Amino acid sequence: MKTDSIYKEEIMEIYSEKPNFGKLEGKTHEAKLKNPGCEDEFKIELKVEGGKIKDAKFTGKGCVISTVSTAILTEKIKGMRLSDAQRMSKKDMDKFLGMEVIPTRMKCELLGLEILKRVK
Repeated sequence: MKTDSIYKEEIMEIYSEKPNFGKLEGKTHEAKLKNPGCEDEFKIELKVEGGKIKDAKFTGKGCVISTVSTAILTEKIKGMRLSDAQRMSKKDMDKFLGMEVIPTRMKCELLGLEILKRVK
């Protein structure tokens, strides 16, 4: 089992690298959402072919938790059917992050997932 310090190092590394951050050329779907409780706001862009997510990127600004969870989400959904990705839950996000986020930061953790559910 990983220690908290290892989790924190991994999270900060993802935050500093921001994988999948940027605009997506050839996007077919997008959605944008602002977290009502703070200034976090992201747009997710997808390239979907035959119902499957071929690529995913995001832009915007947010806290460490919302940025990391959205970066991880955009990586994990590649290759998934859009309909399956949109049915994911907090439990899936906790699994992706490797930890359960405290209730006061849940909206931060789930911002990317809420945006994904709005993608059209």
